[in-house]
Amino acid sequence: MLTIQPLRWGQPYESYELDTVNHFLTGEPIAKVGQATGAMLARDMRLASRARKVLREIPPAELIQKIKNAADLYLNATLPMGDGQQTPDDFARQQSASTGLPEHMCKFNMSKNHFVLHNMDKMLDALTRGLDPMVLSRGFGMESRGVIVSYQAQSPVLGLVLPSNSPGVHTLWLPVIPMQVGLVLKPGPQEPWTPYRMAAAFFEAGIPRETISIYPGGAEVGASVLSNVDRAMIFGGTATVERYKGNPKVQAHGPGFSKILIGDDCVDEWPKYIDLICDSVYLNSGRGCINCSGVWASRHTKEIAKAIAEKIGPIEALPPDDPKAGLAAFTIPNAAASIWKMIESKFNESGVWHATGDYGPRLVEKGRAAYLRPTIVHCESPDKAIAKDEYMFPFSTVVQCPQEKMIEAIGPTLVGTAITKNEAWAQELTDCTHIDRLNIGAIPTIKLDWLQPHEGNIVDFLFRARAYQTGAERVPK
Repeated sequence: MLTIQPLRWGQPYESYELDTVNHFLTGEPIAKVGQATGAMLARDMRLASRARKVLREIPPAELIQKIKNAADLYLNATLPMGDGQQTPDDFARQQSASTGLPEHMCKFNMSKNHFVLHNMDKMLDALTRGLDPMVLSRGFGMESRGVIVSYQAQSPVLGLVLPSNSPGVHTLWLPVIPMQVGLVLKPGPQEPWTPYRMAAAFFEAGIPRETISIYPGGAEVGASVLSNVDRAMIFGGTATVERYKGNPKVQAHGPGFSKILIGDDCVDEWPKYIDLICDSVYLNSGRGCINCSGVWASRHTKEIAKAIAEKIGPIEALPPDDPKAGLAAFTIPNAAASIWKMIESKFNESGVWHATGDYGPRLVEKGRAAYLRPTIVHCESPDKAIAKDEYMFPFSTVVQCPQEKMIEAIGPTLVGTAITKNEAWAQELTDCTHIDRLNIGAIPTIKLDWLQPHEGNIVDFLFRARAYQTGAERVPK
């Protein structure tokens, strides 16, 4: 069994307080993880400026090449993990065993992280809108149009309070080191694997150790990240997002409430879009903020709900090592049962129909863990209590709503796919401020263009654009 200790600016710290990470089904111990404290993190932040200083001594082009080398190490190499070693297959097994995500999905997330790292030059070009990376490094520079621009780093490090339930979120922080900003990571209790393996790959590729800290621990460590780091991200529910709304130092990532809207000009051809809808609801076990949690149309909604239910309703919970497994387990005791009780209580409202009710029980308890099978619910109008709900499994409502009322009724939407050829409506959707990423056409909500980040731009969060004037002799050619 591995013992994994906190990393304080790249150096292991021997903590005598150890938390055990167990296999979600068997209860077998997988690793012991040393616990940090909030006070420890607060003390270490006195050295945060050193992380950016060390990184700025390495030219951005060289850093990007190191990150590309780290991509291959992360995906293919045997790397240090705590007091042992970890192969790529070990990583997938261990991550699956502690998070409940099927092993093949863990390997898919590894490939996704590898793609982002391996294409870091393109990622940064997209994130900075073509800005020369040296402008971020130096703080100022000349644009091609002959104007001096300046970007000032708002923090020498980025802090992250990471979740246990969605390994896919790690792509959001991968571009930080190449922008010469250090990392302060608080892993989720069940998912220490990605931060530690990524750090090991970075160190092996030549990234200075003193640029990365990892602090496993309880809620007080997360609170310490948010109070002691000038720029931090946290992942949680709607309450978390509301708590930090308006706080410029914290970027809170919560539910996506992503939706598919079918326009009146396309809705009569709804059978053509069922596969696209099912993929949007079901892939990656419905755990992502970009998974569809609502399908909206003005008519044919009961038929649409029935067709989705027929396709994904029969899907069974399979063991995590089964290559056909499509559902992730809920590893926290009673979590799945509580969620299902909440959902089931809303079926009694008039105008609500559980479309997957004929395909067997949705709650499946297996020993220490439980699964929720795909659930489709039809709503006769947007005012039903369940109409805008989102859950961490393949769940979606199908909502009947006139097209002219949809934009106002859908509420906040991370990814909105609008299946329409109506240019006037497409323009209304383009102008809608509560849809973040917009797809016009038959595009799954889960299909991301990595050169168009779907949530708050990390560059805009970490760097402040400002006016800057200086003599021509100081401006690099």
